[in-house]
Formats: sequence, C-alpha cells, structure tokens
Amino acid sequence: MNWFEYWPMPWMFFGPLMMVVFLVFCGAFMVLVMRSTSRPRGRAPDILGERLARGEITRVEYEELRRLLEA
Repeated sequence: MNWFEYWPMPWMFFGPLMMVVFLVFCGAFMVLVMRSTSRPRGRAPDILGERLARGEITRVEYEELRRLLEA
C-alpha cells in the first residue's frame, strides 16, 4: 500500500482544531491575567478615609485599619 492511497480524512481536521483550541486558551489566559492586574491600586485607603469623614469609624479604628492595609 502506498502512502497516497490512504485518505486521512478523520485526522486532517485534528491539527487545525487543536490550533484553534490553543489560540482560544491563550486568549482566555491573557484576558484573565489582564483583568487581575488592572485593578486600581490605592482604592482601599480612599474608602477608609471617606468612612472616617462620614463618621462611620473612629480615628483609632482608622489608624488600626490603615496600619493593617499597609502591612
């Protein structure tokens, strides 16, 4: 049997399919990484200051929570 007589129909879609699956996986991974690193930094101290200004927490609680956030 020569190699040309064999018609690999079921297998010829496997390569392109795996490439598409790989590209979708890479794209999803990039989106997840970009979302996790794009969170705004410094937001918690701002909220803490607003809570102190509204009187929801005392100055002692503010200092304790600020110290915990900086650690």
